[in-house]
Amino acid sequence: MSRLSFKLEKTATGSRARATRFNTLHNEVLTPTFMPVGTHASVRSQSREDLLGAGVQVMLANTYHLLLRPGVEIFLQFGGIHNFMKWPKSVLTDSGGFQIFCLPNSRVMREDGAMFKSYVDNTTICLSPEKSIDTQKMIGSDIMMVLDQCVPSTVEKSIAKSAMELTHRWALRSLKARGDSPQSLFGIVQGACYEDLRIESAKTICDMPFDGYAIGGLAVGESRSEREDCTATVTDLLPQDRPRYLMGVGTPIDLLEAVHRGVDMFDCILPNSLAQQGVIFTTVGKRDLRRSIYKNLEGPLDPGCTCYTCQTYSLAYLYHINRVRDTRAWQLLAIHNIHYYMTLSRQMREHILADTWLSFYNEQRAIVVCNDSYGPKSVIKSKEVQGGRKRTRGRFEIVEQDGVGRIRCVNSGDFMHSVADPEIEARELYVEQSKLLERIGNAEESALIIWDVGLGSAANAMAAINAIESIPADVRPRKVKIISFENDLDALRLALGHRGLFRHLRHGGPEALVKDGNWTSKCGLIEWQLCEGDFAVLKFEAEAPHLIFFDPFSEKNDQVLWTEQSFREIHECLNTQSTLMFACTNSQSGRSAMLGAGFFVARGQAMGPLSETTVALTEKALRQEPEWAVLRAEHP
Repeated sequence: MSRLSFKLEKTATGSRARATRFNTLHNEVLTPTFMPVGTHASVRSQSREDLLGAGVQVMLANTYHLLLRPGVEIFLQFGGIHNFMKWPKSVLTDSGGFQIFCLPNSRVMREDGAMFKSYVDNTTICLSPEKSIDTQKMIGSDIMMVLDQCVPSTVEKSIAKSAMELTHRWALRSLKARGDSPQSLFGIVQGACYEDLRIESAKTICDMPFDGYAIGGLAVGESRSEREDCTATVTDLLPQDRPRYLMGVGTPIDLLEAVHRGVDMFDCILPNSLAQQGVIFTTVGKRDLRRSIYKNLEGPLDPGCTCYTCQTYSLAYLYHINRVRDTRAWQLLAIHNIHYYMTLSRQMREHILADTWLSFYNEQRAIVVCNDSYGPKSVIKSKEVQGGRKRTRGRFEIVEQDGVGRIRCVNSGDFMHSVADPEIEARELYVEQSKLLERIGNAEESALIIWDVGLGSAANAMAAINAIESIPADVRPRKVKIISFENDLDALRLALGHRGLFRHLRHGGPEALVKDGNWTSKCGLIEWQLCEGDFAVLKFEAEAPHLIFFDPFSEKNDQVLWTEQSFREIHECLNTQSTLMFACTNSQSGRSAMLGAGFFVARGQAMGPLSETTVALTEKALRQEPEWAVLRAEHP
């Protein structure tokens, strides 16, 4: 028997779309519903009143992060998360499986649990199904999630099957660990994008007496059509008398399509994270406030919205404060985005109950995928004119996936940023893992030097620049000099011609770099220098770096740069410098070459399908930062 007193109120005619209601320990929840992500027991930039005003019924928090900080003791002290953060509605806690999969600390998946290092104090932790449930019980959430093993949705079948089977075994252990707790517990269906695995997983998990069922392992690499097909396959097998939750999804069109296929609950960071970038969703389509088209418009952000932001401020003002990176812009735009998601959820419910779902669904499908139709119209070019803007240049071509461009070398088949979204990979692997913003906190220190080896489409350099420029204007950090090495600028020139597919290039820096060979930020804190030519020669003429973003093509297609001799020469350039080098590889031959050249080598964060990447350190860097788990046994 479910702990949620679940009731299926209506299924739309000609669709699987459902209107349901259930009771948690704190409130009644009406579905379809969207759950804003409050990873650390707080939805960033949003107040409690903002969320309640938008009609939020359930907030999502994360077991992995709350276990590490502030720790479960604080929740015991306050009698649970609700009193701790003064939230009167429901809380769902994710188990931490996805965070273990994608966050920077090395982890090992074993039968007893996931071993990983805490990003707080570098201690080793084993998060078992039992520990995850015990932690969630102490946190005091209304809905707990079982611990699962998440893998990329496009991973090879044998790996997907193994992860699925481990998830099933962990699900049984999670149920047992829950005991007689009044908190609800959801099982998770895995199986990547393999239909037979999804069917097997759904049948197995549904045989277990969970209070609700979730679809996990999507929005991690598959196309939208694959995601929709997989969702439909699973919901067809889930019981009618339990809630259905699609984890980590997504955009408004994702919600619309998933509800059409029978999903009740969603969570995603997009409303908040896109607001930080200046991107918002409206009743007339998606808007990007980084476009100068909005700088003089007096109307509201969304003419069909009743949120505080739309009722109070003009587009011109919101454009302005977003342009100057005022943190108030993030807050106001996120208020709108979350309000939009909650309103869309309520509208979907109303149309299901009124049995007008299909007409609403078909109408909204056309609207939610629109881009910047509000305000003066953009010039629409004919297909013939568009065809004149070739997606090839020299040996490079652009491959588009879900609106994101990637550069591919036609000769070798190699992709730049081949394992993840270029922006995500650049930010997480190079900027966040290197703790760049922490390193520039002291304005009194001399300039921090970064070598960007393999400029490509400038994703890594721009990730660093965007991070530095996000620092509030009243904070005066240490200066930064980025030295980018590249022997063929065709990739960057090609990407600059298609900025719509490369969001990081909507900035004056890359074009100035190509034109003049250098760029300096207006505040003078960032200097970006281009070294065009052979890295083997140019590196000896460059200032010794503190950080190296090592991102040439793979060992297979750029072999010379991955040899022991090449790394030895880099090591010689560093002299006695304290330097860390980050590379998107877990190749044993590459690591051996680094070790042979005199570097110490550590396991870097996971990225996409790579279970770990590589960090190389000089001896001085290792002394200063001993927290790195160095592979000492392999060092000569």
